[in-house]
Amino acid sequence: MMLNEVSMKRKVPVVFLLLISGLSFLLVSPLSAQPKVALTFDDLPAHGDIPVGLTRAEIARRILATLKAHNVPQVYGFINAGKLEKIPEDKEVLTLWRAAGYPLGNHTYTHMDLGTNSADAFEANVAASEPMLKQLMPQADWHWFRYPFLREGDTAEKHDAVREFLLNEHYKIAQVTLDFEDYAWNGPYARCLAKNDAENLKWLEDSYMATANEYLDLGQKEAKLTFGHDIRHVLLLHIGGFETVMLPRLLDLLQQKGFQFVTLQEAESDAAYKVNPAPLQVWDGTLLDQIMDARKLPYPPHQEKPMAKLQALCK
Repeated sequence: MMLNEVSMKRKVPVVFLLLISGLSFLLVSPLSAQPKVALTFDDLPAHGDIPVGLTRAEIARRILATLKAHNVPQVYGFINAGKLEKIPEDKEVLTLWRAAGYPLGNHTYTHMDLGTNSADAFEANVAASEPMLKQLMPQADWHWFRYPFLREGDTAEKHDAVREFLLNEHYKIAQVTLDFEDYAWNGPYARCLAKNDAENLKWLEDSYMATANEYLDLGQKEAKLTFGHDIRHVLLLHIGGFETVMLPRLLDLLQQKGFQFVTLQEAESDAAYKVNPAPLQVWDGTLLDQIMDARKLPYPPHQEKPMAKLQALCK
C-alpha cells in the first residue's frame, strides 16, 4: 500500500521536510485545503471622512448587516477610545457593535505609533482604552491587542518591553497576515462622492477590488514561502464609508477564493502565530512580512497599491 493511501485511510496528515534558505522546517500537510480567514476591523468608532448622506452610526449598521448576511463569526473591532473625547456620540458605533454580538479589542487610546513614541508612553496609551472596554465588555474577552499602523517597535528594546507589558497584562496580539490598506480608499471616496464624480467613483471600485485580489493572493503566497503551506489568515479592514459599498463584494471575493470565515481565536491558534520574526531592526507590517524580512526572503512579484493616485483623487 502506498504512503498516500495509508495516510488517507488513517486520516492523518502527511509530514514533509522542507529546506528554505538553509533552514529546515517540519511541515504538516493539512487534511483540508480550504483556506480560512478571520475578519477584523480597526479604528472604531471612526475612520476617515464621513461620505455625504451617512453618519458614523449608519456606517456601522451597514457594515454589521453585511457581516451578518455573510455569516461572518465574532468579528473583533479594535477601538481607539480617545476618539470619544471629541465626539462622544460616536459611542453609538461601539454599542451597535456589541449589540450585534461582536467583540471589541484594544487599539490604544489615541492610535499611538510605537515607532515614534517611548515604550512607557505607549503602555500608558494602551491602558487608557481599558475603562471603555471594561464598560462595553464586562463579561467578555477584550484582551486582544492590535498595534496601530502594524508597527511593533523600531528597536529591539522597545519591541521587547511592550511585548512583555502586554503579556503581563494578559493580552493576546491580534496579528495580521492579509492587508491591502483598504483605509486608503475612504478619503477619496468621500471627496469624489461630494463632487458626484462618476468616473472616479468607478475607478475607486475597480482599483479597490483589483488591489484586494492582488494582496489576498500575495498573503497566501507569502505563507507558502515561509511555512511551505497556507495558514489560517487574519484580514485587516477599517470601519469607513467606502466599506459600506465594497464589503459585500469583498466578502463575495473571499468566498469565490474558497475562504471559510472563522473567529480570530481559531485563526490565531495556527502554529504560524507562535513564530518570532527575529532578528529585525524594525518590526513593521503583517506577521508574514516580518517573517519574510527576518529570513531575507524575496517577495513574490506583485502590483503596488495605487497610493499616489488615491491621495490626489478628487481634490
